[in-house]
Amino acid sequence: MNEVLHINKEFRINERIRTKECRLVDENGEQLGIVPIKEALALSKERGLDLIEVAPSAAPPVCKIMDYGKYKYEQGKREREASKKQHVSEMKNIRMRPGIDEHDYQFKLKHVIKFLKDGHKVKISMVFRSREISHPEVARRSLDRMAQDVSEYGVVEKPSMMEGKTMIIIFSPK
Repeated sequence: MNEVLHINKEFRINERIRTKECRLVDENGEQLGIVPIKEALALSKERGLDLIEVAPSAAPPVCKIMDYGKYKYEQGKREREASKKQHVSEMKNIRMRPGIDEHDYQFKLKHVIKFLKDGHKVKISMVFRSREISHPEVARRSLDRMAQDVSEYGVVEKPSMMEGKTMIIIFSPK
């Protein structure tokens, strides 16, 4: 049970602490020694703060006197800051047809380059309709040309291959 509470980062506070005595640390970080839990609770209430079990697996458990609401707020603030600094790579999808016009190809190429510069992976799907599937070499030439054109911004992670009526290729940023 103690490990579960520690993993979830949920601490037992005040009356929920079920030990007879604890190693007490006050709000300034000073060790007050091993104290009976009732005395520790009285001391925390006297100071208008909470008693929090921070190390339940220690013998005896370590409890700290602090403002729990303020602590949770600060912890949430740190987590939000950490998540802002993370970069999550996303897979961007671009769909094309085998008989794509030059202008449309250049437009798609510009988007692929932009996505690769932003650090995203790009999946290009060449969609076949009706009889177009009888000439996959046309689509493969177009995808190979795309690979050649984006070679300075990204590398081919997965070469062109058929998946049903779709030919796909995946690029990842350099």
